[in-house]
Amino acid sequence: MDLIAEMRKAERAQGPATILAIGTANPSNCIYQHDYPDYYFQLTNTQHMLGLQQKFKRICEKSMVRKRYVHLTEEFIQRNPSICDNTSPSLDVRQDLLVVEVPKLGQEAATKAIKEWGQPRSNITHLIFCTNSCVEMPGSDYRLANLLGLNPCVKRYMMYQQGCYAGGMVLRLAKDLAENTKGARVLVVCSEITAIAFHGPNENTTVDYLVGQAIFGDGAGAVIVGSDPDLERELPLFEMVSAAQTFVPDSVGAIGGRLSEAGLTFYLGKTVPGLISENIEKALIQAFSPLGITDWNSIFWIVHPGGPAILDQVELKLGLEKDKMRASRHVLSEYGNMSHVSVLFIIDEMRKKSVTDGAATTGEGLDWGVLFGFGPGLTIETIVLRSIPTTLPAVPSIIIASQV
Repeated sequence: MDLIAEMRKAERAQGPATILAIGTANPSNCIYQHDYPDYYFQLTNTQHMLGLQQKFKRICEKSMVRKRYVHLTEEFIQRNPSICDNTSPSLDVRQDLLVVEVPKLGQEAATKAIKEWGQPRSNITHLIFCTNSCVEMPGSDYRLANLLGLNPCVKRYMMYQQGCYAGGMVLRLAKDLAENTKGARVLVVCSEITAIAFHGPNENTTVDYLVGQAIFGDGAGAVIVGSDPDLERELPLFEMVSAAQTFVPDSVGAIGGRLSEAGLTFYLGKTVPGLISENIEKALIQAFSPLGITDWNSIFWIVHPGGPAILDQVELKLGLEKDKMRASRHVLSEYGNMSHVSVLFIIDEMRKKSVTDGAATTGEGLDWGVLFGFGPGLTIETIVLRSIPTTLPAVPSIIIASQV
């Protein structure tokens, strides 16, 4: 029995899982929110729906989104008009595009993360890929492993249709893998292209449907996670001290999506900001009470930007200072809501801003922080982060010498 215990101990890492590198990517096609309402109704041949168009303009104006990046182009829509009609079969058209482009966008982000990490790709032991955009077998994880030239023995995990909370979920899974497998280096990739959910309006279009068309954008994020970093060759950024998931009782129908022959349709209920703000402090208390932390302004915040109302109500409920959501608001403004990808962009934004501001740690000068993901369920992912002092150079694009 003692021998088995020693063997199990030897198989596990000593320290907590650590984020070692980050990479992000977006399609080249940029759309500006100010121009989008007119463009959207023209593109979908629905200019005659003047009431909906005015409503959509108001939604865009209040979205706090300045610009977004999308893979879908006007030329593609003109060649495939069925994707504008949410009653016409168009799933095959969308999937033919997405099964190729989703892993390619993920490859761009992963390549940046690997370059920053500075270690050979053969050292990657696990691959987690997450997307809401497409479904196939073998999946985007398999395609990405081949695109990157990873070791064929890499252990792959494919996560489909989890929604916006999945950025926290995949980090939680990476934490478990890294801490329970000595020497593991886990590549986590989230990639989202909203062509799966693009539709034009019709007479039955609801406000929550228009909100989805107004705020979602495309992007991919990648991180490398491992425990017990080699400080001579790796530069740890954030320790993941704890991770938890919970769902809000009696919240079925608050957030969801349905994949059909006409693509993916999201629904976002008006109750979502209230449900999150009413339940978030319980998650904070459970996560931080072991650390003796009760002042929510003493930690840094990485919060999925589901929309401005969510950020506003969380701030109000917890009495947060206005700058606590700075990184989340910046990502919402410059990229829109990229679903589960967003929190990876926010982590990247926070560490870059910390460096340019000359902060002692990557968490805007603070030691402790929290990452929140919200999504269908209504599900809440909570990760406690500890920022690690960094000596990264203060440059816009943080690149470390690569051995790839």
